[in-house]
Amino acid sequence: MNPPDEVFLKRAAECELMAKFTRDPESKFTWTRMAERWHRCATVAASASSLAAHHNSEPNKHRKPAPGWAHH
Repeated sequence: MNPPDEVFLKRAAECELMAKFTRDPESKFTWTRMAERWHRCATVAASASSLAAHHNSEPNKHRKPAPGWAHH
């Protein structure tokens, strides 16, 4: 399964292709804006994924340490 950012980039490329081949200026503008939004979604997804990976690699700082008797 593809990560969300790859899917978003694929959709952006499809919109860019549609914008390239359309002749109507209004449609070209719409396809270009849609491509920009897909790119933004890819950026947000990549950032969220990176943040989640970083968060999961850190020890849980909010957890109370186990009492001394729990280690025996």
